[in-house]
Amino acid sequence: MYNIWIVWATWAVWIEMINCLYDLKIPINKLKLWASARSAWNKLKTQFWELIIEEVNEEFFDWLDYALFSAGWDNSKLFAPIANKKWVVVIDNSSAFRYDKDVPLIVPQINPEAIWNAMIIANPNCTTAILWVAVYPIYKKYGLKKMIVSTYQATSWAGAKGMEELIENTKKYLNNEKRESKVFAHDIAFNLIPHIDKFQDNWYTKEEMKVTWETHKIFWDDSIKISCTAVRIPTLRAHSESIVLKTDREVDIDDIKKLLKNSPWVKLVDDIEHNIYPMPMNAMWKYDVEVGRIRKNIVFWDHWIELFVSWDQLLRWAALNAVEILKIIIDKKR
Repeated sequence: MYNIWIVWATWAVWIEMINCLYDLKIPINKLKLWASARSAWNKLKTQFWELIIEEVNEEFFDWLDYALFSAGWDNSKLFAPIANKKWVVVIDNSSAFRYDKDVPLIVPQINPEAIWNAMIIANPNCTTAILWVAVYPIYKKYGLKKMIVSTYQATSWAGAKGMEELIENTKKYLNNEKRESKVFAHDIAFNLIPHIDKFQDNWYTKEEMKVTWETHKIFWDDSIKISCTAVRIPTLRAHSESIVLKTDREVDIDDIKKLLKNSPWVKLVDDIEHNIYPMPMNAMWKYDVEVGRIRKNIVFWDHWIELFVSWDQLLRWAALNAVEILKIIIDKKR
């Protein structure tokens, strides 16, 4: 039985992480939630017991085993080293450590062996992690040379405040009232915004470049060429991606569908005769990544395929990927 802290998450992420801890049967002795003073002393009912959110205090690391950080870059940089000095293993959702050469960047379905005895394990960006849950079975059998990705990302990326802004601005739009954009660069109601994170010198955004940087680190392979366009859309929880792949070998669409159907955490949703394909509305509240619209690309043909994926980024990425990493570590010790 282990003592586990969830550090500085949003309310929505706390709930999903706790659900995952319960569903994956993580053996818990004590579970605590930490946040800033502003959120402290609120209560949250869970499957384990009622939890009181406590203000972050480095002294509490003294008798802790594992910490799940969803704290943002600054807080992760500050508190993760403090936790490590007290022999606490940190699994971090932020970008604070993703590009450190000594910190493993883990997608559990792909490179669990890279965890070894690391004291900090980084969770990839949501677009990278879910992309590779869907694409990895194809990569293993057919190889991969290039990818062109377009993301359609929900407001949950910005936590509860992002989702609240979508709901409030939608109401105001329908009532012809003045709207404010505090969370996003522009009004998100009935709109989409091709701008997530800061623009880089190459005119891509940081969110777009993360897919390249993180893929190269996960696979230790800089030869995979990737271009990404990241777009914010007016949905609540679920992200989607349109993915175009160039493989090493000529593709067999029926075989690829079989691969995906039999892959963990992947649900094949591809019945175009009945208008069944991945959509954000259907992907919410589910662990599986939905994959469909699988076809050969008619521009490049035999070595190119296209597919479309949707997933609940709050549940699947922010929570499940981190808890799966924790489960791998715990299972190794048994």
